[in-house]
Amino acid sequence: MKTKLIRKGKWDSGELSEKEIIRAERNTGNVSTKLREIQMQNYQKKMEQKIQREDDLRSGLRLYKEGKYEEALDKFESVLGSKPEIDESSVASYNVACCYSKLDRIQAGLSALEDAMKAGYEDFKTIRTDPDLANLRKSEDFAPLLNKYDESFINESAINAIKSLFGFGKK
Repeated sequence: MKTKLIRKGKWDSGELSEKEIIRAERNTGNVSTKLREIQMQNYQKKMEQKIQREDDLRSGLRLYKEGKYEEALDKFESVLGSKPEIDESSVASYNVACCYSKLDRIQAGLSALEDAMKAGYEDFKTIRTDPDLANLRKSEDFAPLLNKYDESFINESAINAIKSLFGFGKK
């Protein structure tokens, strides 16, 4: 939709995009009904996308439990393709990694797992024990990838190394 600015804050069809209208009105301090309408449409679209992402996550989980990994993968990737919030992104990426692991597509699974950790997925105990990631854990690239993000594991390893140097924990 294109509009053009007419003096005194009135809009007419022609030259400016919706973003330009919003920017121009914000700069003038004048908020017209047109701007409020655009803002409401944007809000409604954002809420519809959020509802769709939640539906896709639920559907993906259901399909995954049914062993339909390719179909579940489509749902999880749909979430990732729709500007998810950070928590949605980390969960969807983790589930993408699980799907790829089940489909024995190791490099794609490791990449998705890294995306999940970059997005804030921090349940490293689950990553190390989740049977759905078993195929990924067999890869020689798994441990270095996980250790790159799991600082507590690195710190625990350092503490155990120091303890062993000084004989702590030996019977």
